[in-house]
Amino acid sequence: MGLTMNYVEIILCLVAGYFCGCISSGYFVGRFFRKDIRKLGSGNAGTTNVLRNFGVVPAIITFVGDLAKAVVPILLIRFCFETQTYWYLLCLYCGLGVVLGHNYPFYLGFKGGKGIAVTSAVVMSAAHPIMIPVGLAIFIVVVALTRYVSVGSLFVAWYIPANTLIYHHGEEHFIHMMLISLLFTLFAYFQHRENIIRLIHGNENKLWKRK
Repeated sequence: MGLTMNYVEIILCLVAGYFCGCISSGYFVGRFFRKDIRKLGSGNAGTTNVLRNFGVVPAIITFVGDLAKAVVPILLIRFCFETQTYWYLLCLYCGLGVVLGHNYPFYLGFKGGKGIAVTSAVVMSAAHPIMIPVGLAIFIVVVALTRYVSVGSLFVAWYIPANTLIYHHGEEHFIHMMLISLLFTLFAYFQHRENIIRLIHGNENKLWKRK
């Protein structure tokens, strides 16, 4: 594959991923209730904020919608390029575009969610199958033990670098893949910077309170 084609494919994957990521499930669920989710609770158009403000069913709809907008384009890219050695790299770029679109949708003033649901979707679509149940189990256990969704989310942020390291080490584009994988983690921690500060000070909101 020539350098020109390489850059064209990367740009197309990023752009396609971004516009798919801009489909803000949380925002549209909020509009169904005639409210702007970005003006409620934490101000994020993500699953956790929808759960706290509208309940379980709207949160599930939001989560499934956020998964779908990442799973569909990434699976399409995987199907088209899986015979090529760089298919995983293109999936990562598409996933990165989805995360950027989810976090910074242009039509919502670049204010969206925190990208954890879509990061999980990238794992489900591009990662080795064993990473899905293992990652989900870790997330559930961490949230159950700490009662902090943010802590579980910060664990999720390491799924993609872990998958890249375990299953793609030694491949031709490994360093490139690893750098892009770590960007997912960087974006997740940046988006959760306020949560991290609250965790340090002990005033982070818990998912539920013990009676």
